[in-house]
Amino acid sequence: MPRIDPSSRVADGAKLADDVEIGPFCTVGPSVELRAGVRLLSHVNITGVTVVGEKTVIYPFASLGTPPQSTGYRGGATQLTVGASCQIREGVTISTGLEDYGGVTRVGDRCFLMANSHVGHDCQVGNDVTFANGAVLGGHVTLADNVFVGGNTAVHQFCRVGEGAMLGGMSGITRDLIPFGFAFGPKADLVGLNVVGLKRRKFTRSDMHRIRGAYQTLFFGDGSFAERFERVSAEHSADPVIGKIVAFIRDRGKRPLMMPAVDGAGASDPEL
Repeated sequence: MPRIDPSSRVADGAKLADDVEIGPFCTVGPSVELRAGVRLLSHVNITGVTVVGEKTVIYPFASLGTPPQSTGYRGGATQLTVGASCQIREGVTISTGLEDYGGVTRVGDRCFLMANSHVGHDCQVGNDVTFANGAVLGGHVTLADNVFVGGNTAVHQFCRVGEGAMLGGMSGITRDLIPFGFAFGPKADLVGLNVVGLKRRKFTRSDMHRIRGAYQTLFFGDGSFAERFERVSAEHSADPVIGKIVAFIRDRGKRPLMMPAVDGAGASDPEL
């Protein structure tokens, strides 16, 4: 049977695995599912149509599954899913989705959300993503696997951030960031590659050399951006790593592509 502190309130209809632990002064709504090994330490609020994956631990004053912070929300039973083995620290907030955009906010497995971070409605967060303290996502943001979001960094709605990218602390992200890129600044520019992240993920020296070469050609080579992009695409069409950068750029979203700064000013969105 789940272990529930007498001071907590679990609504009729909530689904709790047998080994769930709910500490003092928590509230769990009627449409919530807490899977095996989930622990709510204390003062946690979980509501809405929310599923929390196996072995996820949620710390005091976190609030999950509350309605989206959007004037477009019409009161529907939209959803939040949180993956397995996540750590959700103090004061974290995660909203459900909006009816007109699929209605589901997703956080993947093994994510680490530090204190006071926020995931807005309809965000799609991959696996092994880290949010430092105070990092916030607007609605409809997509973060791929292994992204690191620095402290007090804000990501504009509808931005895409590619696999293995790093967002430096105190940055404002208003454009799409390529896989393995490193963004930094109040209105962030692409300032290089996330070399530390690549090393931590055991990329080989050969991998690093190829990625650096493709990066230099793509952003600093001769010709227009469209010409450089097609050159990189043709030369590395079968490369499993650089291919991710090429595919990300081809699959353009609603936000412009982040570029390196030019003479101290952010570059405009390139034409393809």
